[in-house]
Amino acid sequence: MTAARDTWTIASAADAARARAGLARLVADTGAPALDRARFLSALGVRLRHAVDAGGAELTVTAGPDGRLGIALGGPEPWRHTLVRSGALPGPQDEPHSEAMPDLQDAPHADELPDPQDEPHAEALPAPQEAPLAEALLSADEDAAAVLTSLAETEELLRLHREELHQTNQGVLALHAELEAAALAQRDLLDAERAARAEAENARRLLTFLANASAVLHASLDHEDILRRLPELLVPEYARHVDVWLVDDERTPPGDRAAATVTAARTGRPQHAGPHPGQLPGVDDLPASALFPDRPLLCLPLGGRTVQGVLTLAAPGERFDPDTTVMLLELARRAGIALENARQYEQHRDVAEALQRAQLTDLPAVPGLDLAARYLPATHGLNIGGDWYDAFSQPDGSVLTVIGDVTGHGLRAAVIMGQLRTALRAYAVEGNGPARILTLLHRMLRHQQPELYATCAIARFTPGEPEVVWAAAGHPPAVARGPRGEVRVLDAKPGIMLGVPLPYEYEEHTVELPAGSVLALYTDGLVERRAAGIDVGIDRLARAMQVLGAAELAKLDAAADALLRPMLHDSEHDDDICLLLCRTTIG
Repeated sequence: MTAARDTWTIASAADAARARAGLARLVADTGAPALDRARFLSALGVRLRHAVDAGGAELTVTAGPDGRLGIALGGPEPWRHTLVRSGALPGPQDEPHSEAMPDLQDAPHADELPDPQDEPHAEALPAPQEAPLAEALLSADEDAAAVLTSLAETEELLRLHREELHQTNQGVLALHAELEAAALAQRDLLDAERAARAEAENARRLLTFLANASAVLHASLDHEDILRRLPELLVPEYARHVDVWLVDDERTPPGDRAAATVTAARTGRPQHAGPHPGQLPGVDDLPASALFPDRPLLCLPLGGRTVQGVLTLAAPGERFDPDTTVMLLELARRAGIALENARQYEQHRDVAEALQRAQLTDLPAVPGLDLAARYLPATHGLNIGGDWYDAFSQPDGSVLTVIGDVTGHGLRAAVIMGQLRTALRAYAVEGNGPARILTLLHRMLRHQQPELYATCAIARFTPGEPEVVWAAAGHPPAVARGPRGEVRVLDAKPGIMLGVPLPYEYEEHTVELPAGSVLALYTDGLVERRAAGIDVGIDRLARAMQVLGAAELAKLDAAADALLRPMLHDSEHDDDICLLLCRTTIG
């Protein structure tokens, strides 16, 4: 089949309508979709309307044997288009003179179609007036209905997509909200963790201070030392000022104390006095003190079994911290216990010292012999031990000087020391010498106190004789100083300690002590130290005796004090000390 061509004159709106209706039927025959047909006819109608407005134009329609349909519109705005039966039609947006469907890019334009003049067997195209307008209008409505249906489907699809997008947005917003809530929760947790750490660190600091302060207070058994240490511990971190009032202290009457202090002592309950209530745990609130109207006061009973006194603290800042107050309450309780223990210890110590000194003898005045003695209790412990000295005359006129030490401390050692002292005097009255007396004491101690031991040294001075007889039972050696200052240690081997479960007979030794000589008898507390052996202490005592001056030797008490100074100046002593000096003179 050859191509056919027809030319229609478009001079009026009716011509344009008939042309459009005719082309609508031709386009329908191509089998194009309704949407594509509507797009093409809409574009054609716009072009025809412009052509009528411009005064008319020639519309040329060419039908090719391969199903191509060419449309060419002349006039001021020429327009050409090509259609293919099986392809999609171009939309109204296509540019004139260059329209081509997406799948008909290679389709020839109308001017490329063969001239119908050259094809003698070409079939004629239907004229525009042959197309019924009613049928064209109905067909256009069907196309419009199809387009509207497609648009409705598209709108529904858009609605679904819009709803899906909305749901997605809502999900994103919800996710953002959850993330924000999680971030806020994490921030709250971090803040809570920081607060918990700060609280734990503060509690650790308070507990550490409480433990250290308690150790300091309980390390002392001197209540004056405890009272002195309390302000040192608390000022300035926990109090601006500290006052300690002991309830039995008559030096400061209650009238000179804050009312809250007196109330705390009377009731045994902590009191807070300030311009504003403290609301502290376990503490009663009172009005501000008349003595300190602008300063918060915390008055804490120093409690043990009884209230020892009141610890009054002035706040280091504007108010007291509740956690710090709890720590201060416990510290006050412990300080009260430390004070109570110190006072009980001091009472027991005073009783022990009185008992100990009651056991010591007043030295006799003997012609030809000067005597001086010193007793020093241990610097630690209850200060009741077994050290003793004694000096007394025998029936024959001689003088026995004795020094001894019962092992251990406490009441039992003091009792055994008293028994030994009494037994020794009894054995001496019978006329026994130093060695025999020690032998009898050893036998007595073995039978009466088999688990207790003692050391002892006895020296017998006879008026008018320059010789001294002595014996020792496990005791440190005596030190003798001659008239010209020569010093020697009486280091003859002593016998065993008294009470050792072995039968033993002690021996006597003789040493010459001319007039002006000094014999020092002492217990091991004078010469023995933990950091050095006893031999070092004995050598120090010998040097101290050697350097005694004439003024010190003229009065034996001064000599005793002069010997103690170099022996005790560098350390405290853990044991009792007894020193007995014996100086021979011309009778």
